[in-house]
Amino acid sequence: MILTVARNRLMNLRHDRSAFVLSFVVPIVFFSIFAAIFGSASGRSTTNKIAVAVVDEDQTDSSRRFLEALRSEAGLKVATEVESTNKTEKPAPLTAATAEAAVRAGKFPVALVIPKGFGSVPIRFGPGGEHPRLILLSDPSDPIAPQVLAGLVQKVAMTSMPESMARGGMDEIDRWSGGLTPQQRARMEEVLAQIRQQRPIPSTGGPRTSETDSNAGLVSVEQRAVLGQKRKNPMIAFYAAGIGVMFLLFSAAGAGGALIEEAESGTLDRILSTRVSMTKLLAGKLLYLAWLAATQLLVMFVWGSMVFGLEMRGHWGGFLIMTVATALAASTFGLLLAAVSRSRMQLVALSNLSILAMSALGGSMFPRFLMPEFMQKIGLLTINAWAIDGFQKVFWREEPTSHLVPQVAVLIGIAIVLFAAARRLARKWEAT
Repeated sequence: MILTVARNRLMNLRHDRSAFVLSFVVPIVFFSIFAAIFGSASGRSTTNKIAVAVVDEDQTDSSRRFLEALRSEAGLKVATEVESTNKTEKPAPLTAATAEAAVRAGKFPVALVIPKGFGSVPIRFGPGGEHPRLILLSDPSDPIAPQVLAGLVQKVAMTSMPESMARGGMDEIDRWSGGLTPQQRARMEEVLAQIRQQRPIPSTGGPRTSETDSNAGLVSVEQRAVLGQKRKNPMIAFYAAGIGVMFLLFSAAGAGGALIEEAESGTLDRILSTRVSMTKLLAGKLLYLAWLAATQLLVMFVWGSMVFGLEMRGHWGGFLIMTVATALAASTFGLLLAAVSRSRMQLVALSNLSILAMSALGGSMFPRFLMPEFMQKIGLLTINAWAIDGFQKVFWREEPTSHLVPQVAVLIGIAIVLFAAARRLARKWEAT
């Protein structure tokens, strides 16, 4: 009897597609996604390269050697030029102002400015005395990049500026030994000239963080956050958008399943026998689903404002634009799932698998900027990624509504394509 009961449940599992997918397919998909994100699936032994904008205001031999060493560092992707809006023009060299603007716009998580006078200050060990100074501009939404860069800067300074280190040592010897003779100083200058001709040692390892304070190393790193200085909870907009969009998709898929229930109960045939066409029926359901989705997002963000300090004042215009575009894309996705599915149980299986995968890849569960580059590109195939990027522009970067054109255009385009696909697949109900 025990074996009979077990065999019966096994047969039910084989015929229950929803339970089968939830038991075997969803775990494998999620394992594959997160294994690829963290690198174990692809066999990567290093973390992702950090894109950094570098501005050399010093323009000395020391600063150029330091910049060359930064370029050769395996953990960094260094840019010293910015692409012009006019494609016919050549890229322009970065300045401190354009580098800060690039960080604000999200083009780079960090920027490094080498100020004037950098090469004239010798390197000294220990916290005392003057150190070569660098300015690190960061976007606090990525807390990892500035920490890694600050550590790599100390490493690069040691490998790329031996002349400065030697000159600092010579100055200390001259200070504490009672003074070098002219012959000794001449000999030291010859050694410094030989060191100056050596090329910096390239790095072969990935980025490593440093536990040393950035102002107590070989160079002094002054860190400045270019965004979010006055916000109480700077990442709340990211979480509200990420979680909100994910549950929007679940709600749309569940509400879209009403089509299947109407088809199974015969209600759909009676509706279509009236003057209501399938196109009008889907459009009406889309209007309802979009209203429901927009209301859900509104409640989510208002709750975030009341409880967690999310600043809505001054952001209502961008919020409403992104809400409408996101609601339409999520609603048409729910209609498409309903049109593809043949039963309510099949809809549950498809929605769970697709929505959870989209949420993982699109940044609702894990920030996309921490993913490998190829995973970030795959994430652009999801509704989540475009919606989160749009809401981040509104609440975090405080960009004008005109900058939302790419995100809104893609989301509206997705909505149009998915609605057309749902309408085409819905012909199966017209035929019956």
